[in-house]
Amino acid sequence: MNSRKKQLKAFDRLLTIMDELRAQCPWDKKQTMETLRHLTIEETYELGDAILDNDLEEVKKELGDVLLHIVFYAKIGSETNDFDIADVCNEICDKLIHRHPHIYGDVTVENEDDVKRNWENLKLKEGKKSVLQGVPKSLPALVKANRIQEKVAGVGFDWEEPEQVWEKVQEELQEFKHEIQTQNQDAMESEFGDVLFSMVNYARFLNINPENALERTNKKFTKRFQYLEEKAKSLNKNLKDMTLSEMDIFWEEAKKL
Repeated sequence: MNSRKKQLKAFDRLLTIMDELRAQCPWDKKQTMETLRHLTIEETYELGDAILDNDLEEVKKELGDVLLHIVFYAKIGSETNDFDIADVCNEICDKLIHRHPHIYGDVTVENEDDVKRNWENLKLKEGKKSVLQGVPKSLPALVKANRIQEKVAGVGFDWEEPEQVWEKVQEELQEFKHEIQTQNQDAMESEFGDVLFSMVNYARFLNINPENALERTNKKFTKRFQYLEEKAKSLNKNLKDMTLSEMDIFWEEAKKL
């Protein structure tokens, strides 16, 4: 691994290049925080994909893209004298020190749960009106549900045992089943949401990340379906013209790969 001196030199190189691009490149000159926002989201998802694929070479590349965006935002902030990259770094350093009193202070913790609980309590003392204030509104619903449950659990609003959560899942499934029988679309959607929310909660108790779990299934299904498409193509067949029984043969083959 590179020494701290080489790491700082590399970061300084990036800052210099950002200055040059902002001053000389027509595209970079035009960018604002608003125009970069959707690109940043895209880069973050690409990083997430690389992590799930365990492609460390790609993770390195995508981290670079995300870092570029951070430096870009800081550069724009410096042009209006609102903040620069030093302010960004110092802000997060100060926050980390303040929220880790068990490292930088005299607080004693027993485990990870104590750390999370202290973190949320400190945020409330800093002026947060709600524990849930830090959950971004634009998060995908599945990720948001998981973060909401983690946040409230951090201040003690939680089930005591996994079995209790599983009972809640069963209860929500029965309520969903009842609404299916009534054929009330709005009620069905509401109860289906409750089922998903309770399943996300149960996953948390099993230390399963629901977003990662669902994405793994998405990738698995995609791989198997594409195998089915390739097999059909090799036989000069159209999937629309094949029976489910015919397709199922190739699907079972794909599951063994």
